[in-house]
Amino acid sequence: MAFSDVDWLDAAAALAGRGRPLSRPNPAVGALIVKQGRVIGRGWTRAGGRPHAEAEALAQAGEAAFGATAYVTLEPCAHESQRGPACAHSLREAGLARVVIGCEDPDPRTAGAGIAMLREAGVAAELLPSPAALHSLEGYLVRARFGRPHTTLKLATSLDGCIAMADGTSQWITGPEARAHGHAIRARSDAILVGGETLRADSPRLDVRLPGLEDRSPARWVLTRGSAPDGWQTIADPASGDFGDAQYLLIEGGAGAAAAFLGADRVDRLLLYRAPILIGAGRHGLGDIGLTSLGNAHGRWRLTDRRQLGSDTLDVYDRIR
Repeated sequence: MAFSDVDWLDAAAALAGRGRPLSRPNPAVGALIVKQGRVIGRGWTRAGGRPHAEAEALAQAGEAAFGATAYVTLEPCAHESQRGPACAHSLREAGLARVVIGCEDPDPRTAGAGIAMLREAGVAAELLPSPAALHSLEGYLVRARFGRPHTTLKLATSLDGCIAMADGTSQWITGPEARAHGHAIRARSDAILVGGETLRADSPRLDVRLPGLEDRSPARWVLTRGSAPDGWQTIADPASGDFGDAQYLLIEGGAGAAAAFLGADRVDRLLLYRAPILIGAGRHGLGDIGLTSLGNAHGRWRLTDRRQLGSDTLDVYDRIR
């Protein structure tokens, strides 16, 4: 069966996920080099941002790259760096016939220039906007547009919306499958944030406890105007905090922290894990988010995924912007 350009870009986007979040401060990019329907080179952005995905794929393809097609999730960079040549230049020198690109780079050093550099050399460079590529680059794109990380709020609740018993007991509302999925999301995040009350009450570890991924534990942040223990970074305000170069932030604990980020409209994705239990007089998952009209609550979230995790259900919602 022949694969379309869209299929190959989807595959490159899946490959890009291997670079997240270690590629920071660079975006996690995926690249495939295809010739006569076969992959002859593949790459993804490595830790610290180098080598770039295109460089990895070209090195693997070698001289066979001549006349081939490259599929790249993000426009190849056009600016030279002390850390390596511009990818657009490398692709041009390799003699590729086509380069299919899933997303234009918002970086002003490259935006449009990478495509122009390829076309000037006679390479058929095509921009084919790809939902999969955009999804794989969302942290980079949100940072470029808003100057902050792409932010995911995780809530694990009972069917009636409680995150804990009235006395604060919360281990465990969801089952092992849902908890393992949550740890996989941690491993794909640059930082994980809880509220000050959660930190004081639970002393959470916030590490990744999946075999082989223990070294992917994210930085630990706490929403507070006070101090934090060693190894923690404080964020005083969701709207103006110092998020460094983080591209992916996961909020995981505290109704107050959740409400603060929602109220500031700084949440891009909701992960709602629901266990088939009822708690009744428990602690609810959200505090006041500043909603003044029920009408304002509608049209803000779009369901993008739903799956069963053991006995629990996960619903994923993306913010409509």
